[in-house]
Amino acid sequence: MKIAMIGLGKMGANMTTRLLRAGHAVVAYDRSPDAVAEAAAGGAIPANSLDDLVQQLTPPRVVWVMVPSGAPTQSTIDDLAQRLSPGDTVIDGGNSHYVDSLAAAERLKPHGIHFVDAGTSGGVWGLEVGYSLMIGGDEAAVAPLTPIFETLAPAPDRGWGHVGPVGAGHFTKMIHNGIEYGMMQAFAEGLSIMRAKKEFGLDLAEVTRIWQDGSVVRSWLLDLIHDALAEDQALEDIAAYVPDSGEGRWTVFEAINLNISAPVITTALERRIRSREDGYTDKLLSIMRHAFGGHSVKKTGE
Repeated sequence: MKIAMIGLGKMGANMTTRLLRAGHAVVAYDRSPDAVAEAAAGGAIPANSLDDLVQQLTPPRVVWVMVPSGAPTQSTIDDLAQRLSPGDTVIDGGNSHYVDSLAAAERLKPHGIHFVDAGTSGGVWGLEVGYSLMIGGDEAAVAPLTPIFETLAPAPDRGWGHVGPVGAGHFTKMIHNGIEYGMMQAFAEGLSIMRAKKEFGLDLAEVTRIWQDGSVVRSWLLDLIHDALAEDQALEDIAAYVPDSGEGRWTVFEAINLNISAPVITTALERRIRSREDGYTDKLLSIMRHAFGGHSVKKTGE
């Protein structure tokens, strides 16, 4: 099956490689000529523009968009709308907000072009172990794409599924990432508590190794934590700064709109935001404690 891949960042490039290994023909395009050349060296058919990409596909065409969410994805979809034909399909495999996915589908509808939102998890490890794919779209659009999803998933019958209509794929991935925030925060807090218990001298790499088998908290995330701690437990070279890519915020907003209490995910998001502050909030808290209770104030450098 031939498919076009737009966006050859780390994840898009790895997905291209996985498709090629399974015998799919892939037409690859990226704004970076070097990325296209690298994909071509791996067996992909290079395209030097969207026009070139579309011309190298036989209708009904399938184009997978794997570029940053927001304006880059939406403008790419709009550009494709002017080039594709009725019956073609655009798949958005990035971390788009499901609301944007619903809007994209509506913009493609007058052109007779199908839209499929594929919430994709797996990161840099997906090339070897496969990607978890949460698919949203009409059954008529999704069914013909089954060979692609079976190839990218960990196994043909595992790790992927058609979860609902357009928007459902990215909505499910959004909640997936919100849950991920909470899990990461819980691991980080628990391990920090153990590290602070100095009298026990706990080896956190050893503790996480023990948890990897038989424990209810065993997980791929725990495996990654163990590998990191086995290399460096002090983490002295790591800045205490945690970005967020948007999905956690969207999850919290959705919970509020639906009147669903989500304190774990919300707190995890707030902790990430807190990591980027300059400390002024904490300085104010210290001053207030001193003002009303006479508590001591720790000065810089003490």
